[in-house]
Amino acid sequence: MIRKKIEKEYNEKIKKLIKLNQFYYEKNNPIVDDREYDNLKKDILILESKYSYLKSKNSPSVLVGYKPSKNFRKVSHRVPMLSLANAFDQDDLNNFEKKIMNYLNQKNRLEIEYSAEPKIDGISASLSYKNGNFITGLSRGDGKEGEDITENLKTINDIPQKILSRDFPSDIDVRGEIFIQNNDFKKLGDKFANPRNAASGSLRQKNSLETKKMPLKFIAYTFGYVKGLQITKQSEFLKKLKEWGFKTNPLNKTIKGIENLMKNYKEIENKRGSLDFDIDGVVYKINDFKLQKRLGNITNSPRWAIAHKFSADKGVSKIENIEIQIGRTGALTPVAKIKPINIGGVVVSNATLHNEEEIIRKDIRIGDTVLIERAGDVIPHVISVDLKLRNKESKKFIFPLKCPACGSKTVKEYNSITKKEDAVRRCTSEGFECEKIAIEKIKHFVSKEAFNIDGLGKKIVENFWKLNLIRLPQSIFTLDYSVIESLDGWGKQSVSNLKYSIDQKKTIPFEKFIFALGIRHIGLENAKLISKHLLSIKNFISLAETKKFDDLINIDGIGETQINSIKSFFMNKTNLKVLNDLSRLIKVKDAILVKNNGLFSNKTFMLTGKLDGMSRAEAKSLIEENSGSIISNVSKKLDYLIIGEKPTKRKIEAAKDLKVKMLSQAEWLKMLDKTS
Repeated sequence: MIRKKIEKEYNEKIKKLIKLNQFYYEKNNPIVDDREYDNLKKDILILESKYSYLKSKNSPSVLVGYKPSKNFRKVSHRVPMLSLANAFDQDDLNNFEKKIMNYLNQKNRLEIEYSAEPKIDGISASLSYKNGNFITGLSRGDGKEGEDITENLKTINDIPQKILSRDFPSDIDVRGEIFIQNNDFKKLGDKFANPRNAASGSLRQKNSLETKKMPLKFIAYTFGYVKGLQITKQSEFLKKLKEWGFKTNPLNKTIKGIENLMKNYKEIENKRGSLDFDIDGVVYKINDFKLQKRLGNITNSPRWAIAHKFSADKGVSKIENIEIQIGRTGALTPVAKIKPINIGGVVVSNATLHNEEEIIRKDIRIGDTVLIERAGDVIPHVISVDLKLRNKESKKFIFPLKCPACGSKTVKEYNSITKKEDAVRRCTSEGFECEKIAIEKIKHFVSKEAFNIDGLGKKIVENFWKLNLIRLPQSIFTLDYSVIESLDGWGKQSVSNLKYSIDQKKTIPFEKFIFALGIRHIGLENAKLISKHLLSIKNFISLAETKKFDDLINIDGIGETQINSIKSFFMNKTNLKVLNDLSRLIKVKDAILVKNNGLFSNKTFMLTGKLDGMSRAEAKSLIEENSGSIISNVSKKLDYLIIGEKPTKRKIEAAKDLKVKMLSQAEWLKMLDKTS
C-alpha cells in the first residue's frame, strides 16, 4: 500500500512536470515561477534517491530542455547543453559555494573567482565553426539532441558567417542566446506574449525568409566542443569572443566573494529597467577552466555554475508619462506609462498609481526609476522610487481638478465612517453624461460577470461608440447589423455570430441584471441580496416611484452606503430611461429563493487561481446552489480555500496562518460528489 501511494505521488509530480515543460519550452508561456518549477524537480529527484524503483523517461534526472520538433533534422550535440541550477537568495549562494569547497576539499581556504554574466531571457543556440566558417546551428532541444536551425540562424546579423582571426579555434561550438530587444518587440504589436515567445517562434519557422523579417539578436557567452583553445579563464574567453566578432553582454564582471556577488546582483537588478533586453537573473560561473573541469557535472547541470534568478513578480523600469483613466463610477485613476519590462513572463508597459494621495506619499514623478510589482492577475503597481537615480528632468504630476474627458469638477467625497475625505478623486458627472464613464459602464454591462456577450469585447465597444452605434446599454439590443457588416473587419459570418450572442442574452437572471447596471458599491454579491429581497425587475423599477429605499436596510449585508448609491442611481433621468427601455427589450427572470438546507449549509468558501474547465462564476453558482457562501477575504470566517492554477500566494499564506482547510479543485469536486 505504501509503495502504491509513493508511486502515485511520484507519477502525479511527473505528470505536472510534463505539463509545465510543455508550457515553458513548446508554448514559451510558463504558468509557474522558477522557484515552484525548481521545487517540483527537486521533489522528484529526492523521491528517486529514496526509492530506487521510481523511474520515468520524463524525469529531470533524464531530461534537459524539450524534445526536438519533428519539423527539423535532429543533430546530436558534441558536448551536451546542460541546464543550470537556480539560486533565489544569499543562502542558496552560500550553499552553492559550500558544496564546491567540500567537493574540492578546501574548507574555505580557497577564494573562488566568479564570472558574473546577466542572464538574458531568450533561446539558447549552439553554433559550430570549422576553420572559421559557420557550418551548423542547433537549438538546445533536450540537451543531447538539438534542432538543426542553421538556415534561420544565418539570417541573424550578429552571427558571423566567417571568422578570419588566426587564433580562432579550428573547431568550436560557440554558445549563446537568441533574443529580441524590448524596443523592437514593441514594434511587433500584440502578435506575441513576450520577447522570448517571439524569438522562439521565429527560430522554429520552417521558412528562413520569415525568420529574416524578425529583429533577432545574438549574444555569445560560452563554448561546447572546442579544439585548440589556449585560454584558461571564462573572462578571457569573453574578451576573445568580442575580438572574433561576436557580441557579448556589456555587464559581464569578474567577482570574488558571495557578498560582492549579491552587491553586483542588486546593481544589475536596479539597471534592469533601463536595459533594452530582458534579463531574468545573473549567471555565476567559476572563472577558472581547470576548476570547472575538476568539478564536472551533477545530473543535468554543471557543478561549477548557477543562475541567480530575480523575483518572478518584480521589475525595475522608468516612468515615461502619467495618464488619467476614468472608471465606470467616475473614479480618476493615475496610470504610469513605463518603459516596457518583462515581469513573470508578461510584458508590462502600464502600472497603476492608485490615487492622488499615493503619488504624493511615494513622491512619484515622471522620469523616475521605479520598482514595479505584478502578482497573479492583479494590475501591476509601483512600489517605490529609486531616489538615487532621480535627475533634474523628473517632473511632478499635477492631479486634474476637472475631468479630462468631460470637464466636470472632480471631488473627493467625505467618508462619514472614517470622518475623512476619500483618497480617490471622482468626476461629478452623473449617469452616461461623461463619455469615458459611459464607455466603461457599457464595457461592464457586457462583461463576463454581467451579460457575458461573446464577440462584444472592450475594443469593439470603443469602436461602436466612436461610430455612434452604441450610446446606452439598450443600444446593444437594437443594433443595425447591416451597418456593422459594411465595416472593415466584419463579414456576414462575424455579424451573424454577434447577433446570435446578443440574442442569447436577451434573457438574464435578476441578480446579474442589477449587477450589469454598474451601480456604485453594488457588486455581484450585493446584487444577489437585493434580487432575493425585491424578487423582480418590476419591483426594482418601482423604487423610482415609491421611494422606499430605506426598506432595503432590512437586507442583511446592505448598509447605508449601498442604499445611498441606489438612491443616486434612480435620481438620474438617463438611468431611468435605460431601465425602462431594457425592461421592454429583454426578459429579466425573477429571483429564485433557495432554502438554506443544502450540502454546504453554513459553510464559507473562497477561490484563488484559475480553475480547470470551469469559470469562477460557475464554481460560485455551484457553491451557492448548495447553500454555501462566497467571501472575498481570508479571515476566521473562512471554512475552505479552493486552490486553482497560479493562485495568489498571499492568500495561501494567510489561510495557513489561520489554519483554514485548503482544497484542490479535484478535492472540492470530490467533496461535492460525496455529499450529493
